[in-house]
Amino acid sequence: MTVKCVVWDLDNTLLAGVYLESGDHPPPADQAMTAVAAELGRRGVIHAVASKNPPDAAGHAERVTGLRFAAAECGWGRKSDSLRRIIADLGLSDDAVAFVDDDPYERAEVSSALPRVLVLSPEDMDDAVGWAEFSPAVVTAEARRRGAMYAARRRRLAGARAFTGSPDDFRRCSGVQLTISRALTADGPRLHELSVRTRQFNTRGEAVSLAALQDMVGSAGHRVAAVRLSDRFGDDGMVGASVTEPAPGRAWTVTLLMMSCRAMGRGVIEVLLAWLARSAARDGAASLAVPVLVSPRNVPLRLALAAAGFRAPDSSPPGTPAVFTRPLPEPLPAPLPGWVTAPEQW
Repeated sequence: MTVKCVVWDLDNTLLAGVYLESGDHPPPADQAMTAVAAELGRRGVIHAVASKNPPDAAGHAERVTGLRFAAAECGWGRKSDSLRRIIADLGLSDDAVAFVDDDPYERAEVSSALPRVLVLSPEDMDDAVGWAEFSPAVVTAEARRRGAMYAARRRRLAGARAFTGSPDDFRRCSGVQLTISRALTADGPRLHELSVRTRQFNTRGEAVSLAALQDMVGSAGHRVAAVRLSDRFGDDGMVGASVTEPAPGRAWTVTLLMMSCRAMGRGVIEVLLAWLARSAARDGAASLAVPVLVSPRNVPLRLALAAAGFRAPDSSPPGTPAVFTRPLPEPLPAPLPGWVTAPEQW
């Protein structure tokens, strides 16, 4: 499993000393750990903090290390509870997270409570930076900007909490721009990265090779759509994609649908499903089918499909996908909102 986020302790881990014991001169950054964290950031790994310290310790750590934390939990409770809140806040799964702490007791507590989290000591990190879990095959432009995108996410969430109107009103005020377009060969690395990193919104539940995706992009028998998202808080780049096999007059099949967790709750999956249904109906399809390899992780995807009018059999043979189907052409989804740019014809 690829690690998406490293959660750091501060005292004697990211910091070369103990914050509360430093008086008027808080400890400097630990140069070795800061170098490791910076290298992981260049690979698209984001950083967070879980520390038994006052909240201002995280701000100090940002200043002295130059890192930007996607989340920070500073307090006196159990580290495992802090990690649970970070994991939920960032929309990650446990096994996409690593935790680094110098204290053996804290490492044991987290290992016991969250066995799927990769738990490491600072001494492990020199070697760990070369492990497969921290070494994606391709580093895309989105990956290099991931820390900034999560910082934008924090600002967006704060803005949404303060906003008194509806979610649609907030999207309009935020200047949301969602673009659906034909994927190009140059999009292959990002498409592959999405297939590796997405779990909650991934119909196949597994990575698809770069070569296979580029073949689909260039194939006349496949329609590969890329979904890009931005607003006044930041540019998220490509956050999703779909691969459709058209069969005019019969069922069209979405053989792959995937969406970044950064797009969750922002209306993107709903728009993509509506656009796919409207496009298929416009070209004469009798129905739109979305096979989904069912897993505990992709419950959000299946709920989104059900909300969009897709239905699956009550049970499927073990190891086979559940096929969610929507009859076409009627009733069609409502026209796409004004903040969406999408082709009328493929």
